[in-house]
Amino acid sequence: MQAKSILFAALLALGAGTAFAQAPNALNSVGTVEKIDAASITIKADEGGALETFALAPNLLVLQNKAATLADIKPNDFVASAAVRKEDGKLHSTELRIFPDAMRGVGEGQRPMNDARSQTMTNATVTGTAVVGGSNNLKVKFPGGESDLILDPGVPVIRIDAADRALVKAGVKVRVQGARTADGATASRVTLLQ
Repeated sequence: MQAKSILFAALLALGAGTAFAQAPNALNSVGTVEKIDAASITIKADEGGALETFALAPNLLVLQNKAATLADIKPNDFVASAAVRKEDGKLHSTELRIFPDAMRGVGEGQRPMNDARSQTMTNATVTGTAVVGGSNNLKVKFPGGESDLILDPGVPVIRIDAADRALVKAGVKVRVQGARTADGATASRVTLLQ
């Protein structure tokens, strides 16, 4: 039970990722692991190629993004989808993530994103799916509303799962998230990327 509580708290932090990423002291770096030990991780950043070393938080959460398909989306899944409104007036997903059940309810709702594409973020429970004209139409529900999301062919679908820390090793591509302080940078979450 304690492990589930720790996982839930850590995944709750993941759901707050957008706000977390915008905090002035936020750490969000993507690169390839050069070295990892019990206390720190060093990555070669994708952007600029610099080596960066981060302390590892005692409650480090390791996640793994796994490729999924439209067929993997089932009624009652809790999902997050960025979407743009197209000429037909409907929200068309640009990507969809299937969250583990421990994240059900995190960031739930529908709101505009602060990005150049004027996307909308929807975190909601799938209430139904149908294939219409070659696209998957998802019906989703969140407190105070419901929405339809169109997943056209080719839209990336990702499943997020908790992962074993042993999978984080030299040569693996990761996203490191955490916080920077006057004492240095600490990683609280490492996500294995595809």
